[in-house]
Amino acid sequence: MAKKILIVEDEEILAQMYKEKFEQEGLEVDLAFSCQEAIDYLKNNKPDLILLDILLPQENGISFLQKIRKDGTAEKVPIVAFSNYDEPATKKEAFAWGVKAYLIKTQYTPSQLLKEIKKFLK
Repeated sequence: MAKKILIVEDEEILAQMYKEKFEQEGLEVDLAFSCQEAIDYLKNNKPDLILLDILLPQENGISFLQKIRKDGTAEKVPIVAFSNYDEPATKKEAFAWGVKAYLIKTQYTPSQLLKEIKKFLK
């Protein structure tokens, strides 16, 4: 069965690009364009990994992490932060809330990103 990834990314063009690349590699991909959309998705779905942008509208990725970790919604789901926001305090907080990696978008092609997230898909 294909591994399922939830991409939480507000930039639709980027989200679609990653979705297409990951699907070409046999992964199942769902998209959420806001924290609330992702929370609603998680009520009925259990992805194998969440790829999370940190800078999102209304709520940021850290707030999303706090909510889902506190309520146990995605307790065992590996989360990879993927952002252009390269601020040490934010990175530290993301790791404190359980992200497996904090990757900077500009440093990864879609193929390189795929290779990185596959490390966390079991």
